[in-house]
Amino acid sequence: MATSALQYVGLVLGGVGMVGTVAVTIMPQWRVSAFIGSNIVVFENIWEGLWMNCIRQANIRMQCKIYDSLLALSPDLQASRGLMCAASVLSFLAFMTAVLGMRCTRCTGDDDKAKGHILLTAGITFIVTGLVVLIPVSWVANSIIRDFYNPVVDNGQKRELGEALYLGWTTALALMAGGTIFCCASYGHEKRGSYRYSVPSHRTAPKSYHMEKKSPSVYSKSQYV
Repeated sequence: MATSALQYVGLVLGGVGMVGTVAVTIMPQWRVSAFIGSNIVVFENIWEGLWMNCIRQANIRMQCKIYDSLLALSPDLQASRGLMCAASVLSFLAFMTAVLGMRCTRCTGDDDKAKGHILLTAGITFIVTGLVVLIPVSWVANSIIRDFYNPVVDNGQKRELGEALYLGWTTALALMAGGTIFCCASYGHEKRGSYRYSVPSHRTAPKSYHMEKKSPSVYSKSQYV
C-alpha cells in the first residue's frame, strides 16, 4: 500500500514537472525589463524569451515578435533553447515510462521485478531531466545578474529575472523529487518480488505424531491381570 502511494505521488510530481517544462520553454518571461536609474518608462515592459520578445504597454496592449534568426540570440539563450527542447522530450518519455511501471498498469504484466526496473528507468530519466532544466535556467539567471551589476552595461539594457526562471527552478525541483520517489518505489518492487516463496508442503509430520500417540496398545487388558 505504501509503495502504491509513493508511485502516485511520484507520478503527480512527474506530471507537474512535465507540464512545467513545456511552460518554461514557451514562456517569453525569461528576461524582463528593469526600472533602474534613468529608465523611468514604467508603462512599458519588455519580455525576452527563447522564441520571441514581447513589449507590453500599460497592461493593455502587448506585441510579440518571433526571432528572425537563431544567431540573433545571445549564447546562453541559444543553448537554453536546445536544452529546454531536449528536457521537454525527456520529461514526456519519463512520464510514459513511469505509467508503464505503475502497479495498476496491466499491459506490462504482473512481474514486480520487471516493473521495478521500469520505475527505476523512469526515476533516473526524471532526475536527468531536472538537471537539464536546471542548467539553462541557472545559466540565464547568472548572466542576468552579472550584467545587472556590470557598470559598463547601460541601464536601459539591464534586465531582471523573469517568471519563467522561477518556474524553471520549481519545475526542476519537482522533476528531481519525482525521480527520487520512483527510485525508492522501484526498490520496494524488487524487495517485494524477492520475498515471494512457496509454501512448504511438509504438513503431515504433526498429524503422524498425533496418530502415533493415539495408536492403541498391542497387548489386551487380560494379559495384565
